[in-house]
Amino acid sequence: MSEAVKSGERAERPGTWASLARAMASWRTAAVTLLSFSSGLPLGLVWIAIPDWLRSIGVDIRVVGLITLAQAPWTFKFLWSPLMDRYVPPFWGRRRGWMAVAQVALFITTLMLAGVGEHPQTAWVVGALAMAVAFAAATQDIAIDAYAVEVLRRDEQGVAVGARVALYRAAMFIAGSAAITLAGRVSWKAVVIGLAVLFLPMIIVTRFAPEPEEKPIPPTSLKDAVWYPFVGFLSRHRALEILAFVFLYKLADNLGGTLLRPFLVDMGYSDLHRGVALGTLGLVGTIAGTLIGGAWTTVLGLGRALWVFGVIQIVSNLGYVLVARAGEPNVWLMYSAIGFEQVTQGLGTGAFSVLLMRLTQKRFSATQFALLSSLFSIPRVLAGPIAGFMVYSIGWEAFFWFTMVGGIPGLLLLARFVPLGVRDPNFEVQTRPTAQPVSRSVLWGSATFAAVVGMGVGAATSALLTALQNFRKAPAQGFDYGTPFAQLFQPASVTDWVTLASIVVLGLVVGMLTAAVLAARSGAFYLPEQEAPPASSPAGS
Repeated sequence: MSEAVKSGERAERPGTWASLARAMASWRTAAVTLLSFSSGLPLGLVWIAIPDWLRSIGVDIRVVGLITLAQAPWTFKFLWSPLMDRYVPPFWGRRRGWMAVAQVALFITTLMLAGVGEHPQTAWVVGALAMAVAFAAATQDIAIDAYAVEVLRRDEQGVAVGARVALYRAAMFIAGSAAITLAGRVSWKAVVIGLAVLFLPMIIVTRFAPEPEEKPIPPTSLKDAVWYPFVGFLSRHRALEILAFVFLYKLADNLGGTLLRPFLVDMGYSDLHRGVALGTLGLVGTIAGTLIGGAWTTVLGLGRALWVFGVIQIVSNLGYVLVARAGEPNVWLMYSAIGFEQVTQGLGTGAFSVLLMRLTQKRFSATQFALLSSLFSIPRVLAGPIAGFMVYSIGWEAFFWFTMVGGIPGLLLLARFVPLGVRDPNFEVQTRPTAQPVSRSVLWGSATFAAVVGMGVGAATSALLTALQNFRKAPAQGFDYGTPFAQLFQPASVTDWVTLASIVVLGLVVGMLTAAVLAARSGAFYLPEQEAPPASSPAGS
């Protein structure tokens, strides 16, 4: 390319601040941001308000614990996301149509909660309705995330991510803590009716939200909708390393933040100080950090933002080391440590969310984004048990030093596909077979073997965590691994069934991932040119 052409392109391209201003004024960004309010409402209702309300009216704590399983649809939403890639509602387009269906379902199911809101004997009905609300909410989240991937331009993604998190958190607060407070002054029934009514303006936003400038063709069959998202992603340059990076990038944050409340209790801080630190400073810091992180990802470029914010979020745990070393409560040191760490956590989340959007192919945006976000959430789930046993073994100060070390593998993987100094990485999608295809028998045999191994590893890990927990509670009885392992395959409660189902789902995902890796690498299956973007230069070139 000649220097004259390059100079012309630079002249036509708006500056970073001009691009940011355009993104903030865009109706595309505004629509995506407003729709995130609709995502936060059911999460606050199901995660925070319903368990609090049930316990406050005298429902058995065991029943309340079982009803918290209504959170499961958010974890397993990738299972039905291919349906939303494949099938298009007869109105408002592929993404907005599904959003509208989910929002109507949310309005109806939330309104139905008001009818049983004052009767403890209907706790199981409340639990069933909570599950229905969660399923509709997870479906809406799939559609909104896919819509954001498809409708936003690259220079709008950063500012949209920050604004989405801010409104999402605000909605969670309204449907959670604020709803609990208001219900104490009026009634649960009135509060739930009010929350249901809030979904109506969201339907209007969905109706008038802009359609994507490019409309990808839906997969031609359900099989393609399930299979192609795996193969399409794994055809990218360094795909497996990118997946490992998605898993590890925020590991230091996840480990450091998972036991903050017990940490502050052990350090001797009062209920008031803990509430201010985690309820006020934590919320404000996370929102502010995500807003700044998303906006500055546009200014710095995705590659630089991942590096800068990745290093900062690791170093931020040093504040907790100082709090642990202080020995006695130091309120301002604790406030400063939590405020700084929450801001840096938001910075990393802002840049990381932009990465997930860039990695997602628009034709399969529902399935791929759901899979990536589920992979991203796994370390947060595993962090609690790991952190508990580490603190028990080595103490708080050494534990927080370890969390900083735990963030280094993510940066090493980042260096593999985003070398230092690269502003915006490219993610290559191969469009041609590159080797002799493997046979179908080898492909599915390998997938079956990998699925069995995945289930075995999942079962072994789950049993190990349970055995360690039992040993910690009663060390005199010795370490018993065989009993919890055998109990996995003799489920006696809803929780046991959910655990077993999670192990099976893990095995199926591992099996399909293995098959997709073989297919993508050998050319057994590949995306035709009309179904994949043209191959670009390798990452970082």
